[in-house]
Amino acid sequence: MSVETITEVSQYLTFKLEDDAYALGVADVREVLELELNHITKIPRTPDYLRGVINVRGSVVPVIDMRIKFNMEKEEATIDTCIIVIEVLLNRKTTVLGILADSVQEVIDLAPEQIEAAPEIGNQLNTEFIAGIGKKDNRFIIILEIGKILTSEELRDVGKTASALTAENKVPV
Repeated sequence: MSVETITEVSQYLTFKLEDDAYALGVADVREVLELELNHITKIPRTPDYLRGVINVRGSVVPVIDMRIKFNMEKEEATIDTCIIVIEVLLNRKTTVLGILADSVQEVIDLAPEQIEAAPEIGNQLNTEFIAGIGKKDNRFIIILEIGKILTSEELRDVGKTASALTAENKVPV
């Protein structure tokens, strides 16, 4: 998805990291889970951004800490901290991931004229994971291209970790 492909009003789930608002297309979101009800099982020798895995109705779901992935300070969980369960297409196969967010805000509608392309910041910074910048009620919302937050190699590694744990029944049901 890019700004050019947004031709009609679309719905987005908004969430917070630090003081900034982010959004995902609702079509990518399966559900939102409370962190306190879902224990994250840590996996040794995995990247820092891979917080661990959770059990979602018998399936192993890797959880990505968005704060760490976006080079923010790691914070202690609060009552508002949640896991947004999403679907990402990897090698023509749907992969389910959880992303850790400080809080979920609301579902909003954004029309094409309310979305601008991500600013080009030069060759040093990779912003291809930003589908656009939404403008609503005098605030900016960073619309994420969820399939591009992790590189293909990172997604593959996360998927392999989840598959291996599922095969070995290492995650409590």
